[in-house]
Parts: sequence; C-alpha cells; structure tokens
Amino acid sequence: GWGGRIVSFEPQSAVRPALEATAAADGNWTVAPQMAIGDADGEISFNISAETDMSSALPLADSAMTFTPTSAMVGQETVALHRLATVFEEHVTPDETVFVKVDTQGFENAVLDGAAPVMDRIAGWQLEMSIEKIYDGEADWRVMLDRMEALGYAAHLFIPGYFSRHIARQLQMDGVFMRAATNRA
Repeated sequence: GWGGRIVSFEPQSAVRPALEATAAADGNWTVAPQMAIGDADGEISFNISAETDMSSALPLADSAMTFTPTSAMVGQETVALHRLATVFEEHVTPDETVFVKVDTQGFENAVLDGAAPVMDRIAGWQLEMSIEKIYDGEADWRVMLDRMEALGYAAHLFIPGYFSRHIARQLQMDGVFMRAATNRA
C-alpha cells in the first residue's frame, strides 16, 4: 500500500528473482544491484541459511540452534559490500524524505556505521533487534535503543518479530525510530 519510492538491497542471489518479480509490479519500486549494506566498501562472505530469511553477514550463534533448528547455515556466497553513504546519492534525490528499513540479521550496527555521513538525511529507521542472541557479533536490543537515542532518534513503535515455539519466547522485534524533535512544547 505504500505509494512512495522504494529501493531494496538484497545480497542473496537465490532470493533476488522473487524480489525483482514483486518489485516489477510496482513502478516506484527499484531493486539495486546485488550487494550487502554495511560499514565498509568491498566484498563480504555472506552466510546462507536453510531458512533464507535467517541468512546473514554474521555467523549464527551456537545457541541459535536451540531457538531455530531449521536455520542452520548451508553455504556462503561472496557479495559486494557497500556503505549506505556510498550508494545513497545513486538512489535518493536531494528533496526526498528517507526512511530506512534494516533487516540484516544482526548486522544492523554495521549498517548504521556505514550511514554516518548521510544520517542527517534520514528521517526514520526500522531496525530488527534481537532479544535473544541469534548471531555472533550482533548488538543486544538495549544497546540498539541507546544507540538510536544517541543518534537523535526516538523510539516510536515496537513490532513483534520472530517467535520460537521451541522455547516459547520472542526472539526478535522491530523498532521504529524517528528523528527526535529538537523543540518540544
């Protein structure tokens, strides 16, 4: 139902065709060339999970098999890696308001690091945050809350994410953060 422009970034070659087919039905939706978004420009070895939505630049934590046993890593794919700041001007016009949804399976801190030079152009973020550690190297949800506040964004909404029936616990949630108002009455 979103009527504005969408630009999607997808590193996994196996899932790109489905994304491209969906985007093709919407004249405002563009799929960028294959790449991961992070804190550097170069290449990265991307871990492919049996559950493609659990694939990540980070390795699964050993404990993750307790939470999500079907998410075992089944391979790796080398993909281009770029900072959001590097590709930002290719996809955003100077007059556009930007909202960034990040679903990078524990790599959110790296995405934020790579966005630093364009952070003032971003009005809001939606970040996936883990309540239980799923990936080695991911930041805890409390760390992410503090980081977003320090960057000048206020929490506006929390959306339940992945729930594990194996342990009967919520594992992830999405946080929506908007640039905090500087003058409040």
